[in-house]
Amino acid sequence: MTSAAPTFVPPAAAPLPGTPGRLSADIGAALEGRIRNGDYAPGARLPTEMGLAEEFGVSRAVVREAVARLKADGLVESRQGSGMTVAQRPASGSFKLPAEARSAESLSHIFELRALVETGAAELAAKRRSSAHLATMYAALQGMGEAVRMGADGAEDDDAFHQAIAAATGNPEIRRFIDFLSGQFSESRRPTWDAQGHASGRARAAQAEHERIYAAIAAGDSMAARQAASRHLYQAASRVGAAPEPPIPDTNEETNHG
Repeated sequence: MTSAAPTFVPPAAAPLPGTPGRLSADIGAALEGRIRNGDYAPGARLPTEMGLAEEFGVSRAVVREAVARLKADGLVESRQGSGMTVAQRPASGSFKLPAEARSAESLSHIFELRALVETGAAELAAKRRSSAHLATMYAALQGMGEAVRMGADGAEDDDAFHQAIAAATGNPEIRRFIDFLSGQFSESRRPTWDAQGHASGRARAAQAEHERIYAAIAAGDSMAARQAASRHLYQAASRVGAAPEPPIPDTNEETNHG
């Protein structure tokens, strides 16, 4: 006879203040943390709705919504007669970036992820781009240039430019992932393109970085494209208060400085 999966009994938590929607998101994040930390092992039953409601000091409806989010993300699953259990492979659930990246550390983590993907994408784009890909990139570049001249919002063209680079790799999975990153991270571009971004020169600086990336891809120089993308991401991270890794050194600078 197979024994029932163990149920983890966490320490009591303080009641959470806030609206029901905010509460369910906070409880979902707390439960997700326990799953990813191994406090709730794969196959383990979650505490009952009533138990979680008492622990967090909320209604069962709020707990039900939080658990529903975990289920949608593939972290928990329902089993007849066993209630909600942790998925056997919770790490294989859907991936998403933090809803609110408030700290320099969390922003740095996101920019490290972007750097790993986008520098490689720029390198591949320089090797594989077609005239149609370059035309799409150039159109987005022109849109951002017009936004710089007019003091307007160029964030959408900024997204489009990076998505066009991803398309130029010829790899549909890279394109899908960078499309995902752009959708998740587009708000981080706003400080570059808002009124303060124009007044401080952030928008103009970002545009110059985009122009260098485009020039390297158009020239088919894969290493220069990778370096230009790395430098852009380093500067972009710095503009939003992150603490990024230094960019890939420019080979021309290394040559000039011995």
